[in-house]
Amino acid sequence: MSISVQIHKQLRAAERTFRLDISFSSASNRIVLHGPSGSGKSLTMKAIAGLMTPDSGKVVLNERTLFDQESHTNLRPQERNVAYLFQDYALFPHLNVAQNIAFGLRRGCFNLRRPASHPAVQRWLQAFELEATAHSYPAQISGGQRQRVALARALVSQPDILLLDEPFAALDPSLRTHMRRELDDLQQQTGVPMLIITHDPADVEAFGEAVYEVRDGTIRQQL
Repeated sequence: MSISVQIHKQLRAAERTFRLDISFSSASNRIVLHGPSGSGKSLTMKAIAGLMTPDSGKVVLNERTLFDQESHTNLRPQERNVAYLFQDYALFPHLNVAQNIAFGLRRGCFNLRRPASHPAVQRWLQAFELEATAHSYPAQISGGQRQRVALARALVSQPDILLLDEPFAALDPSLRTHMRRELDDLQQQTGVPMLIITHDPADVEAFGEAVYEVRDGTIRQQL
């Protein structure tokens, strides 16, 4: 996997102007952007995913240009083959576990009435030991299970990279340790590249093959 990000964005809120000026390149399958809240980590991830358009710059993933201001290239999020795991998981409360996972398929909602029978959905139900909860709804399962469902939904489309926004922040401390181990095992088994943003040093220690410290909208150093 290779990724190159050079982006610039100026944002104004009330009387404050925030300047995002991010530049890094990596061939690692485990990249961590580490820094305090408000430093620009989430904006960087959203730019990679296509959820935020930089003022200028370039984003290239596996030699495929996702954004380039000079050539007027700006692929839509659904064209980037990038999976985004939100901090709150963003599961659909009215869909059961199997339906939530099926929603991640590139072809969209192929048949939400019987999603558990789809081979790709079955694969991830088994991989995350979610078979018993396939017909349960998000409110009926644990926090750890909700994270597994969100991961399964992100991975069912076979993305080129998985973007994780503070993936363990919503979990209690004991569950964080457990889910770090699970995500570590998952990444090693599937080989799916990951980019994680976090303010937690424990995440850096667990996943930081390539670590970049982000402060005040810029990368201060590679750790």
